[in-house]
Amino acid sequence: MLETVELRKVFKGKVVVDDVSLFLDKGESIGLIGPNGAGKSTTISMISSLLRPTEGDVRLNGKSIVKYPQEIRKVLGVVPQEIALYEELSAYENLKFFGLIYKLSGIKLESKIQEVLEIVGLRERQKDLIKTFSGGMKRRINIAAALLHDPQIVIMDEPTVGIDPQSRNHILDTVRLLNREKGTTVLYTSHYMEEVEQLCSRMYIMDHGRIIASGTHEELQRILSGEDTLLIQLNAPSPGLIQELQALEPVRLVEETEKGLKLIVTKQSSILISVVQAAERQKVQIINIHVHTPSLEDVFLHLTGRTLRD
Repeated sequence: MLETVELRKVFKGKVVVDDVSLFLDKGESIGLIGPNGAGKSTTISMISSLLRPTEGDVRLNGKSIVKYPQEIRKVLGVVPQEIALYEELSAYENLKFFGLIYKLSGIKLESKIQEVLEIVGLRERQKDLIKTFSGGMKRRINIAAALLHDPQIVIMDEPTVGIDPQSRNHILDTVRLLNREKGTTVLYTSHYMEEVEQLCSRMYIMDHGRIIASGTHEELQRILSGEDTLLIQLNAPSPGLIQELQALEPVRLVEETEKGLKLIVTKQSSILISVVQAAERQKVQIINIHVHTPSLEDVFLHLTGRTLRD
């Protein structure tokens, strides 16, 4: 349904998106994940025809939207990372304004406003000014505005950043409703791996402007099929222990966490003895060691060397 073909964008001599090719089939929910600065938002801007690529193409049902941007604008709804609402207007007035831009009017416009307010759970607050809303409620109205024209494709660019748990859960439920019940194609970017796991059947991992891996959850987890993840809880931080562990041959990666250390190690290695001995040398106490199969977060860390929040 929608694909990018060797998409490239250069700003002031710097390549920010480099040879990105991805596709969305009709009715799919696809995740696009990557650390800050990976090029996700720039890619989304090119897909939605807001930015013209330096090279490459974006195609909707085989037709170039670089040449014919109006084709994507008819069927696309975009939920931007930043709040795009008028604070001094009510929720209803904001939606009416955006509905008029979509050339809706009369009974149809009124009906769509009430429908999208119901979807995002804010019908009873429609007369209240946006400036009185919480951050999560504003984001929900942002989503409502993107749904007014019944888009076939919805792009959501980190829609749950910095909001309360209740609004976050409501937004996730909204994405499920759109995708599973209405058949809307969704491209979803997020800083939270668990959201992408819950919502998306496939995902693309992006870093330094390039797609570095793609596939289903199972396909991506196979990247670390020969590894285990060790979660080590310590009684105190120990930079010396980190250095020792990084030097051990079975250790692929060491990450410092709030409670201790996370290690990705070769499966079936005798690493536990070496870890205990290194801790004794560094005079740090191990409170707990937990071994588990690598998660998608571990795969991401392995591929990029940094977490989603870096």
